[in-house]
Formats: sequence, structure tokens, C-alpha cells
Amino acid sequence: MSIGPAAVTISRVRRLPSTVSLSVQYVTASPSMLALTDARAPGAHHRLAPPPWRRHLGLRRRHWLAWAASTALGSALSLARAQSGNSTTVVAASDLKFALSEIAALFERKHGQRVRLIFGSSGQFTAQILQGAPFHVFLSADEAFVYRLADAGLTVDRGQRYAIGRIGLFVPHGSPLKADGTLRDLAAALQDGRLKKFAIASPEHAPYGMRAREALQHAGLWAAIQPHLVLGENIAQTVQFASSGGTQGGIIAYALALAPEVAARGHFALIDATWHQPLAQRMVLLRGAPPSAQAFYAFLSTPEVRAVLQRYGFELPSPAS
Repeated sequence: MSIGPAAVTISRVRRLPSTVSLSVQYVTASPSMLALTDARAPGAHHRLAPPPWRRHLGLRRRHWLAWAASTALGSALSLARAQSGNSTTVVAASDLKFALSEIAALFERKHGQRVRLIFGSSGQFTAQILQGAPFHVFLSADEAFVYRLADAGLTVDRGQRYAIGRIGLFVPHGSPLKADGTLRDLAAALQDGRLKKFAIASPEHAPYGMRAREALQHAGLWAAIQPHLVLGENIAQTVQFASSGGTQGGIIAYALALAPEVAARGHFALIDATWHQPLAQRMVLLRGAPPSAQAFYAFLSTPEVRAVLQRYGFELPSPAS
């Protein structure tokens, strides 16, 4: 599938049925980070805030620390729960938030087995697994993280590539920016003062942030845009920043832009895939995973799962990749 940087119609992904009950968690901090000392992500020029449905950008530091501590505590508790029972605990890159929830619902209906989904940054999950986090299946937005775990002897094998991700420019309704995948209007906005704040995922540990930085570098905008950046811990949080109105827009995952909840908030245009390294996404079964996790991992390679991923804008590699 080859798609150029034109504006994209984002209305073809159906909602997850409301009758399906999934255990879905959202993690933005390591379980050991129960006390944070700095509210600023590495390299950020604007203070990060809790998700906009909870708070707005710019709240005082103590409010952010309280939220971050509670989020980290929830992460730690989820890890403790993962150690008991026979449920499968899946950690996944945040670009899979909608697609994987639908896939897990399919699996539960077919097999009657519970799946716990935790979404966050691939880099942070890798660090947690290296520290002994009791996860069973890992779906990374960058296959380099899977290889790192395999080299450390923490996986069954070196996994398999399940998708190629895409990035694009999202602008919320009312923004002075245009949804222009060539980033020419973004360049003009930097010159004429229309751009105040712009969201990307953290390039330090989030693959979508790394690719956003590469695209901005390709367009010659990286140096000029850095003072305006608001960095999300992962791509799902970046979507919240880009779509809430607290920024003029951002670079987000195509898979999240296709979700109706996001599509209703603004406009999206793909960025040429040649402007950055491929978002080669790889999944792997972790050592010690129970049979239920093995069954779910096998299910992820089925044609019906591949069809869901394709519907959410992922390019599909060959099954043997």
C-alpha cells in the first residue's frame, strides 16, 4: 500500500462494540517511578500535562506530579495483578490502542479467554521488561526494541513483524494550520507566527517521536520548531495534545487518526513515508508466557487480525517477515 502526503478521509474504521468488556490500561510511567522530580520530558520546551480530558496544558507542577504519581502507582498495581491468575497480559505500542482493542475482543469472543491490554511507549516497556516486568506478549512500534529483548534472552525467539506504521500531520478544528502532508504550511506558520505549540511523541523513547523528528529534519524544520514542541510520553498522549486545542497540531500515527474519536476532532494528512525510517513494528512472545498468551500470540498472525490492522491504516508485511 503506497499512500502519498495528501489529505486523508478518516471515516472507515468502525467503533469497538460497547458490549465487549476488555481490561485496558494506559501506562505512561515505569512502575518504579512512584515519585517524580521533574515534570518536563527530556528536551521538551513546554511542560507536559496530564491527558486533556483530566487537565489542560500549563497547570502548575504539583498538579502534574500528583497525576503522574497516581499513574505510576496504577502501573505498579497492574503489574502485581499480572502475576496472578491465568489471564494474558499484553503490552503494546499506543498506536495500537484502537486496533488491538478490537482484535482482543475478537479473540475473547472466539476463545473465551481474558486479555489484559496495557498501552504505552515501546521504549518504556522494553526498560520494564529488562527489569523483570511480568508481561507475556509485547507488540512494539519499533522492532529494534524486540531485538534488544531477544539479545537479552527474554523472548522465545526474535518475533515477527506485524505491521508498518505511518505518520501524518493532524490539526484540530479551529487551528490556524492546514492539514498539509508536505509541511509547507507548517514552515510558513513558523515564519509568520501562527505556530505556538506543536505536539510530537518524545524522540527519546517513542518510535513515532523518532520518526516525527526525522520527517521534520527532512523538511528542514527541526531546529526552528524545537522551541514550540510539546512532547507526549507516547503517541496516544501525543494525540490528546494535538487534538485538544492546547496546541495548533502535531504529528501522530495514521492508525490513531483513523479512529472515529480522533477523526471527529480535526483533519489529518499523511507525510511521505520516504521522509523517515520505516516504522517496522514487531511482536514477540516473552519467556515464561502461559498457554493462553501463546494462543493469543498465534491469533495475531491470522487473516482476520491482519484485516483489522489493514483497516486501521497499517501496511502489512509478508507473514514470514
